[in-house]
Amino acid sequence: MLAAAIVFADAHLETMDELTRRRTVASIPFGGRYRLIDFALSNLVNADITKVAVVTQRNYQSLMDHIGSGKDWDLSRRNGGVMIFPPFSYYKNETLAENRLDYLRSVLGYISKCKEEHIVLLDCDSVNVIDFDKALKEHIERNADITICYKETLVNEDLVDNMSFEFDENERVTKATLTSEVGKTANTSINAWIVKRKLLFNLISDSVARGARSFRKDILIPNISSLRMFGYRHEGAYLKIRSMESYFENNMLMLNKDIRNQIFGENETIYTKVRDSAPTRYGENSKVVNSYIADGCEIEGTVINSILFRGVRVGKNAVVENSILMQDTDTGELVKLNYVITDKNVTIRNNQTLSGCKKVPYYLSKNMMV
Repeated sequence: MLAAAIVFADAHLETMDELTRRRTVASIPFGGRYRLIDFALSNLVNADITKVAVVTQRNYQSLMDHIGSGKDWDLSRRNGGVMIFPPFSYYKNETLAENRLDYLRSVLGYISKCKEEHIVLLDCDSVNVIDFDKALKEHIERNADITICYKETLVNEDLVDNMSFEFDENERVTKATLTSEVGKTANTSINAWIVKRKLLFNLISDSVARGARSFRKDILIPNISSLRMFGYRHEGAYLKIRSMESYFENNMLMLNKDIRNQIFGENETIYTKVRDSAPTRYGENSKVVNSYIADGCEIEGTVINSILFRGVRVGKNAVVENSILMQDTDTGELVKLNYVITDKNVTIRNNQTLSGCKKVPYYLSKNMMV
């Protein structure tokens, strides 16, 4: 293996309060049967990067349950595989790790013991398919110290906190800013980096002595002129989840065939935890229009423009529109839902009507009964 990886499970935790009260960002459900970390792990495994450290902050029980031994991603290995690092307090700090730099300090021992020449760093607050095999080859051919994965895109409110970059004709970084300007086209970071392992170890060790607090502000930006930093252009979809609104919007993009094919194309495989379920059963009077339905569901009513996770039950004469129903949601008879997000194991009794809107979907938390 040429590279090992470090995945930040809780980056941007503060922006998704409802979805992360009982789970990490990495274990947020997405697209009918997946968790956000599935896309990060699959991208790595597809590039034959099979030594992965997942760094957590809190509420990581569901993440541990989902990943298990890592066998569903072919990461249950004697050498390498996936390792979950629990919250760690650096000896000079009284609090737990709070940002990427703190996370990297907490796994400094892991970095020092890796035999791989390069480390891939990535967040898992987005849905994308990154070709790390190609990115790593470019990184090596250029003899780059750091390669920054970016996408040229029109900046919206979800991307405003992403770094933006300027490059010369050889795609070497010439300028970087910590934020992107909404409404303008920019080369925005997709929060994935490839760094030489020894360099990363030295940079993190030096940050301890200097009292640095930010990976982007105190390590990346000050070293633009002194290090060989290059960009790797990502051409596919990049769906960043920053809020309940963007979570709803990006899930609904799975109903768009073009976007869906970019994420689940023939040449890419997204792995997830296997759950043996029966095929979805459609009742005699059921009706499904433009929806994404996982296995194990029972549909007796009407489902329109919606995403149903595994094991969802839609009762007789129920109408589910523009909604996301997570695993094992049970809706009774004569229920009407419009712009609703239900978390796992939610029960909605007969004759209930719930409605939100596209900007503010109505959210029911885990295990709730209405």
